[in-house]
Amino acid sequence: MDAEAIWMKVQAKLKAYVRVKIRDDASADDVLQEIFLKMYQNLHQLREEEKAEFWLFRIAQNAINDYFRQQKDKYPPALIMDTPATEEEEQVQVLTEEVAQWLPFMLELLPEKYRQALYLTEVEGMSQREVAEKLGISYSGAKSRVQRGREKLKNIVLQCCEVATDKYGNVLGYHPREAAVPER
Repeated sequence: MDAEAIWMKVQAKLKAYVRVKIRDDASADDVLQEIFLKMYQNLHQLREEEKAEFWLFRIAQNAINDYFRQQKDKYPPALIMDTPATEEEEQVQVLTEEVAQWLPFMLELLPEKYRQALYLTEVEGMSQREVAEKLGISYSGAKSRVQRGREKLKNIVLQCCEVATDKYGNVLGYHPREAAVPER
């Protein structure tokens, strides 16, 4: 299996995932580097290439947990996951990661201005103020594009599937809708 090809395919999604969990860009980049090293060192353990993305997200979650354990002096103990996840928690995590993997494909269904705004904020990790500067629009215009883009993306997901979430946005279950064709 080609480590570089696998990494290039999944890197943007992993970066977005890590940046959501770790808000400090430099620390998030460090964790992303750790994920790459662990992938490279353990690639021989991966038996099926089509499961590489899921495997990398598991490595990412472990790397994030390791990061918070190392930072316990800076963060309250409630943020540190020292106890192993229950089977139910693992299932919720798997479902959430599975649905998150759809999003880059569904992002392509958005009109360009919303796709671009969401890509810059959610994948590249830019602030809405940075997006405004990059796109040459007002800050309120950038905020509006991101909010509308999120709403449009949510509608695309809901046209495709019924998705049940908890109050934190974790996916508890989903069921595909019949003949789901998302609108633009």
